Amino acid sequence: MAMLEINNLDKSFGKRKAVDDLSFSVREGEVFGLLGPNGAGKSTTLSLISGLQRPNKGRVTVGGINVGEDSLRAKALIGVVPQEPAIYPQLSARANLRFWGELNGLSKKELASAVERALTIVGLTDRADERCSKLSGGMKRRLNIAAGLIHSPKLLIMDEPTVGVDPQSRHHILETVKELKAQGTTIIYTSHYVEEVEQLCDRVAIMDHGKLLSIGTLPELLGQAGEYQELIITLRTTPESILPVIQALPWVQNAVVTNDVLAILTANAELALPQVFQTIVENELELAEIKINKPSLESLFLKLTGRTLRD
Repeated sequence: MAMLEINNLDKSFGKRKAVDDLSFSVREGEVFGLLGPNGAGKSTTLSLISGLQRPNKGRVTVGGINVGEDSLRAKALIGVVPQEPAIYPQLSARANLRFWGELNGLSKKELASAVERALTIVGLTDRADERCSKLSGGMKRRLNIAAGLIHSPKLLIMDEPTVGVDPQSRHHILETVKELKAQGTTIIYTSHYVEEVEQLCDRVAIMDHGKLLSIGTLPELLGQAGEYQELIITLRTTPESILPVIQALPWVQNAVVTNDVLAILTANAELALPQVFQTIVENELELAEIKINKPSLESLFLKLTGRTLRD
């Protein structure tokens, strides 16, 4: 059964089309990844799903309820974890959760147990009565997740939940997602971190410029990537003139530069690497690091768009 259905969704801001004829569905109980670089349309899509914005065209259905026609009933099924923590710094973690619980219509009888459950899930029981201004950035993000969970939503939307957090908190957030999945929560997880999406998601949709480029399980998407590998070459400096030279080399399918990192898509890294290395030496560029990545969502994205997810 589909927990979420999106049909022919469009959203524009002036002349810029943020979401362009988007259609997909999310099955009940699955973790569904939205993958794409900044500006791909992920956050706008989530705003349309949660009813925070209205589409110019198209329909969103959550749990069989049309968001445009009955937004209050649909929103009751949805929990949202936004990119920026939506918490009150002068309140304690517990007080923040009580506020969000009351806002989501929980009764006094339901509220106490809901708060304790949410604190336990995100591992903040021992910090529950501290003022949030004293919590670390990672703890605030975990509390942000607890606020989205307080009313036990059927569909949890998580928008870049690990951006800027410390490794320990990042690990805890990823483990929380796995636990919620085991409990049957349907999750939409957006990120431009490929490794998170590969680790967590049952299916993945790749977006760019508001369009859906590809969708499927990880094996299905990697099959689309074919035998393409990525050469990741870090240089001390990267003049713009080097890019067309690299792109013209045999065995180079495509190449892009982002912040002195040269990403090269190739069907044969062993043959491409000597030619690329020779070009770097001839242009008197200083090499810092070379990595060869096997076929991945990164290489598929580069194949589909000519861009990297880091752009």
